[in-house]
Amino acid sequence: QVQLQESGGGSVQSGGSLRLSCAVSGYGHRGYCVGWFRQAPGKDREGVAGIDSYGTTDYAESVKGRFTISADNAKNTFILQVNSLKPEDTAMYYCAADGPCGTRWYIAEYNYWGQGTQVTVSS
Repeated sequence: QVQLQESGGGSVQSGGSLRLSCAVSGYGHRGYCVGWFRQAPGKDREGVAGIDSYGTTDYAESVKGRFTISADNAKNTFILQVNSLKPEDTAMYYCAADGPCGTRWYIAEYNYWGQGTQVTVSS
């Protein structure tokens, strides 16, 4: 059974940083496409960053230069480093696995999702 568990969320002031982690277990494929998504109250879920097993990464325009996605393959963990946070980054952040790769990574059609970790940014 594939399970994803996010951690690292919290409340920070504008300009602050957080390190979000996604621990994946039970995923038996060597190749992967993993995405980080976020959803604010009353808004649609949006793709924030994606990474594949080749190390290719991509980001939503709104977070480029501020967020970094990475993979620790030895630990089956995916990291989203979020810097220079803004109040509009406030949302529940989810990681997802086994989904669209390449240019379609931001489409929320992944087979496995975590429960989410809350990020709140105050001005």
